[in-house]
Amino acid sequence: MFAVLTGDCGTGKTTTIRRFVDRLRLQYFTAIRQRIDIQCRLGHFDRAQVGEYVTKHLQYAGVSQQIFSDGAIDEIHRFSGGAARLINKLCTHCLLYGAQNGHRIIDEHMVKRVVEGELS
Repeated sequence: MFAVLTGDCGTGKTTTIRRFVDRLRLQYFTAIRQRIDIQCRLGHFDRAQVGEYVTKHLQYAGVSQQIFSDGAIDEIHRFSGGAARLINKLCTHCLLYGAQNGHRIIDEHMVKRVVEGELS
């Protein structure tokens, strides 16, 4: 059998995935724990890593020029706290907002509008 479990362990909150991981630590679940081959935890990115992360994803999509201003990356980092899931969500919303409004560059004001209008 092959299974992939994904989730957000959160930051201090008791989440379902955190309870699951805690339960696996019990002696009763030793056999299951021994069958887990790979565990990967993606930490939160700092400001520089957020910029690199966004740039790399745009390159994967075939974009060669910078779309997000430095101020936009600052706001993305501030809002997301460096969590990849939130970075992805915010960037997607910003790109849609920019395309709908005819903007070629996403700046910090647009990021703030998206956060206030769509993600609050």
